[in-house]
Amino acid sequence: MSLESVRAFFAEKAPDISVMESPISSATVPLAAEAYGVEPGRIAKTLSLRVGERVILIVAAGTSRMDNKKVKAQFGGKPKMLGLEEVAEITGHEVGGVCPFGLKAPLPVYCDISLKAFDVVVPAAGSTHSAVRITPERMAELTAAEWVDVCEHRP
Repeated sequence: MSLESVRAFFAEKAPDISVMESPISSATVPLAAEAYGVEPGRIAKTLSLRVGERVILIVAAGTSRMDNKKVKAQFGGKPKMLGLEEVAEITGHEVGGVCPFGLKAPLPVYCDISLKAFDVVVPAAGSTHSAVRITPERMAELTAAEWVDVCEHRP
């Protein structure tokens, strides 16, 4: 279902982008890097967080790590990762396939500046075996994301 919602999202908003499917799982950054033949930093991971009463998505480079102090300063509260069931229920995507495209309901999306180190990134596409290749700028544009600096950047 969520792979289909991502396909529908791109068919409507960016028909030039096609969803790639892999026979091997891409549910984690190392697996996704192997499945799509890119360095781990290019994997655009989507973090599903609750800050106070709000649920937000932060997309960051695969090798970056969320900085709780920066998130608290940016969003005015302590971040808490959503639980497995909550993620699927709120985003419509299973853990390992969460992405800012084709969401069950609109959510605020934020792109961490760690993504700007790459010309092309590879975010998941709604399942643990799918992804897309996209520029960070285009991803932010298509998802109406705001750029933030909330991660520790690691090579």
